[in-house]
Amino acid sequence: MRGSHRGFKGRMWKLTLLSFLSLFMILPGSGSMAEETSTLAILSFVVERSEDRARGAVCPVCKGIYGSGEVASGAPITLTRELYQKMETLGTFRVIPLEKVEEARSGSVQMRLETNPLRFAVPLGRELKADFVMVCHLFRFEQRVGSAIGVEKAASVAFDLHLFRTKDGKQVWDGSFDETQKALFDNLLQIGTFFKEGAKWVTAEELAAVGMDRLLKKLPGARELLQKP
Repeated sequence: MRGSHRGFKGRMWKLTLLSFLSLFMILPGSGSMAEETSTLAILSFVVERSEDRARGAVCPVCKGIYGSGEVASGAPITLTRELYQKMETLGTFRVIPLEKVEEARSGSVQMRLETNPLRFAVPLGRELKADFVMVCHLFRFEQRVGSAIGVEKAASVAFDLHLFRTKDGKQVWDGSFDETQKALFDNLLQIGTFFKEGAKWVTAEELAAVGMDRLLKKLPGARELLQKP
């Protein structure tokens, strides 16, 4: 009888443990299942130029106006890789490899994306079986003229990011960055940017990285983005 009683207690303990573990798996935030399985396709940065610099460059998605300027050679590739690295480090999504995205957007698809990103980005994301697709535009990427200790012309960068949910095509988040580094005594509001890189004059790549960090800090979690009305 005593052995039978111990066996019964052992089975009850195992059932209780299994029930507890099952409950833990479904509690909100306990397993972050949505965040582990949600996939993101990042489309390479598209350069948006303006024929009239006085009017600025216009984002084809949100119609926001940005100070236009030169875009250094190779800047879209540089920013795309930087964004990929930051998103993978952030861990909010499982990021689809850049090579796979580039294969899907080759040729005529690329042309359609550049002329009408709202119409073609989401279907491309669905083709890639992504839960989200990020559309990126670059308006200005001007390198500093000078060195870290003194410049004739400061680095200047402008870009924006738009995140779409592929199941319904809804834009669930966006962010924009439009900044030219200023000396500390010219604009005290830029003290954070100036000192982030060690109180030096930064390159356009460094300024863009500061901007991305600033924007991605405001990016909600995948669960919130999936459930956003």
